[in-house]
Amino acid sequence: MEEKFDCIIVGGGIAGLSAAMTLARANARFLLIERGEFCGAKNVSGGVLWGSDLARLVPEYWKEGQGFERFVAHRRLTFMDRQSAFSVDFKSDHFSETPYTGVTVLRAVFDAWLAGKVQEAIDASEHPDESFIATDILVEEVIQEEGRVTGIRAGDEVFHANCVIIAEGVNNLLTRQIGLEKAYVPGDHVAVGVKEVLRLDEARLADRFQLSGRSGLTNEFVGACSDGVEGGGFLYTNRDTISLGLVLGMNDLRDKGKTPYDVLNGFKAHPVVADMIRDAETVEYSAHVVSTGDIKGMPSEIFADGVMIAGEAAHLLLNAGKAIQGMDYAMRSGILAAETAIEAKQSQDFSASMLGNYRKALENSYVLQDMRSFQDAVHLLHRQEMFSTVPDLICDFGRQFFTVDCNPTPKASAMMRAAIKRHASYWDLVKLGLKGAKAL
Repeated sequence: MEEKFDCIIVGGGIAGLSAAMTLARANARFLLIERGEFCGAKNVSGGVLWGSDLARLVPEYWKEGQGFERFVAHRRLTFMDRQSAFSVDFKSDHFSETPYTGVTVLRAVFDAWLAGKVQEAIDASEHPDESFIATDILVEEVIQEEGRVTGIRAGDEVFHANCVIIAEGVNNLLTRQIGLEKAYVPGDHVAVGVKEVLRLDEARLADRFQLSGRSGLTNEFVGACSDGVEGGGFLYTNRDTISLGLVLGMNDLRDKGKTPYDVLNGFKAHPVVADMIRDAETVEYSAHVVSTGDIKGMPSEIFADGVMIAGEAAHLLLNAGKAIQGMDYAMRSGILAAETAIEAKQSQDFSASMLGNYRKALENSYVLQDMRSFQDAVHLLHRQEMFSTVPDLICDFGRQFFTVDCNPTPKASAMMRAAIKRHASYWDLVKLGLKGAKAL
């Protein structure tokens, strides 16, 4: 009789590994297939993993000190025009409490570390010889029988399971194959993420960014960083490197005839950023497609008979101006998909009706609740004014307010009126303010 797994997971990223860890601890028999040479080998993202779900998967991971780079203790939002920057800065001791609410990660390191933890959970389970992490394998087809997903095909090999969790990432070919997503994702629902990792001696990095121990800084940028293209920038501190990059609207990038790398070079040359990365050596450059966080970009459904869609494959992401949340959404969705698979195993029911509990669990979680609550903020951030007019106005005011030139000094209100007159109208700002108040 052919061997059949309780679950097959396609993709060894954060969503897939989180599902695998949950299944291993429940003594389920599963197969995780990753097309990279190792988990994390093909991941070019990296940034901040928010929330406390990592502590749920790996209790007291901070004591081991492996996998992550730094915990986030300092947060900064910077508005930029061509020559200036005006920042909102927040630092607090509460960030150092464990479990940390945010850690910076490099995915090639983090995913490989988490995969090792999954293997430890497999070895400690009741079926250590019946669950596997298989790498360097490409899944070419999701097998369907009478409208129900029953397994996958990789080359000439076919593997069957009671259910499949697809966690293949944003370029979700398998999700399209089974009819849960259109033939292509509209360009206004995806963006291009471009990033460099720059190496800097650990002691110099700590001094430059005023870090202590494993504490770290996250800095988001709005305005001239994107050279007039819809989007924004980021800088995250790692142990001895800096992650610096941009997320740019794909349609707007194309319409304005600009390339991601040219825009990134302009960002690096800005006087504020140039000071931050001075003497740092570029050791990695990468680019990939990411979701914009528009809930309309999600597949038509994230479950069907015998299958669930998790992580980036389900376009689970949110950027409402406070933080870019994607990895934490992937982790929570992987956990919830696996818990639904465990529930289905207990009842021996892998129908869409049963697996629909995954959707319900996501709807009851912060993931879809926040995505629904902050859709107005997502759309607001993609308005032209937010990456041109607003940062230009703020920096104009900042130049006036912080300049001392031995001339009579206007009141701050007069400075603001002058800045508004140069960059916008009161009516436009009132309308934008009302939208912002509603969105946040």
